[in-house]
Parts: sequence; structure tokens; C-alpha cells
Amino acid sequence: MGILQALVLGVVQGLTEFLPISSSGHLIFVPKIFGWADQGMGFDVMVHLGSLLAVIIYFRKKLWAMVRAFFSRKVELKNDRKLAWLLILSIIPAGIIGLLFNDQIENSLRSSYVVAFGLIFWGVVLWVADEYSKKQENKKVLEKTNWKQALFIGCAQAIALIPGTSRSGITMTAGLFSKFDKKSAAEFSFLMSVPIIALAGMLKVLDMVKYGIEDIGIAALIVGFLASAVAGFIAITGLMKIIQKYSFKPFVFYRIIVGILILIFLV
Repeated sequence: MGILQALVLGVVQGLTEFLPISSSGHLIFVPKIFGWADQGMGFDVMVHLGSLLAVIIYFRKKLWAMVRAFFSRKVELKNDRKLAWLLILSIIPAGIIGLLFNDQIENSLRSSYVVAFGLIFWGVVLWVADEYSKKQENKKVLEKTNWKQALFIGCAQAIALIPGTSRSGITMTAGLFSKFDKKSAAEFSFLMSVPIIALAGMLKVLDMVKYGIEDIGIAALIVGFLASAVAGFIAITGLMKIIQKYSFKPFVFYRIIVGILILIFLV
């Protein structure tokens, strides 16, 4: 793998992991546009670790507060402790589905048609959720999350295993339907990404142990990791600013346009 390919795919992974536009979908069709061979599991692991580093850095204070609260019984830490347990609950559905059906999904659903359909359909659903959220009064904040909301968003996250869906997109959509304000929906989605990206990385490492690792080159792996981390941090920062001032509409339009272009040129 060349350095330019590693840089491009690292940036694509970092941006699309946290923007509601589907990272898996982009990592499938971007190489097809340039005629690149599949990047392989080893590279996928590195760019996912880059994304993980980005969200950990951005939410480092909140994550550390939850870690401290999880191992403490202090009453004043009960909100952070509750949120930590709810995040654990939220990853169970995707974890179970991923362990049981990951191979089938990887082998059967990595097609341009599936990506295009997922981008368009779930983009429209995000639009509906955005409009639904505008009409809601007394929106809930992150600290008021309950187990039903966490489980509902977690079940939605399991659907994101299908390429083109977008993990961040569908969890934010579920958050809006759960009457979260946009900021809280995004924050819960990002916090959920920490254990789920780590779990996905572990599954890919197990696959590498089972099937072997491709000869990619250490330089390409480092470039992909750093590009994903920097792009991921920029994506989180930018999205938090955009949705608090505007809406999710720009991402909806982007998804629909890209989905249509894939159907025209790549299917």
C-alpha cells in the first residue's frame, strides 16, 4: 500500500466514523473510485485505533470521570456511574450481532448496491428524526438518560453493522427519536463509539490471528493511524459546532447525493 492511499483512507475513516455518513460505506467505494485493491484487515485495525484515539482525546474528561465513578461508591459520582453502566448496556446488542454474524455481513453485504441503499434510506430517516426533534419540547439531556433509551440506541447501533448505515448516524437518529437534544444525542453516540470501536478492533485482531496479516508496510500503517486520529478529532469538533447552530440536513443531502452517484457509476 502506498503512502498516498494510506493517507486518503485514514482521513476518510477518521471523518466518516464520526460524521453521520457511513465510514464502512466510504471505505468500500472510495478504493473502487481510485481502482485500489482492498486495504486489508491490518490497515482497518490501525485506522479504527486512530478513530478511537480521537474520541478518547476529545472526551477525555468525561471518560475519566466515568471510569472513576465506575469503581467508586461515592454518592456525588452517581450520575457518571449511571452513564458508564448505560454505555455498557448500549453496546450489548451490537456486540452480540457482531460476534454471531460478522463474517456473514462482511462476505455478503459489502456491495455498492447495499452501501448506496443504506446511505439514501437512513439519510431520509435522519431527516425525519431531525424534524421530529424540532417539534419536541422539554428535550432530555445526557445526564437524564435511562436504560430504555440506552438499549433502544444500542439496538439501532447493531443495524450499523450493515455497510452504508453509519454507526454515528443511526445512533444519533435513535437519540433524536428518544427526545434527546441534538448535542446530547451526538455526545451519547460518540461515547458509545469508544467500547464499540475497541470491540470491533479486537474482532479484527482475532481475524488477523486466524487468517494472517497482509504485508502493508509500517509507514503506511503509521500514516493511516495518524491521519484517522487527526481527521476524527476534527470531525467530532466540527459536528458538535454544526448541529448546535444548524441541523443534520447537510449530512442528509450528502448521503442522498453520494448514494445516487454510487448507483449511477459503481453498481
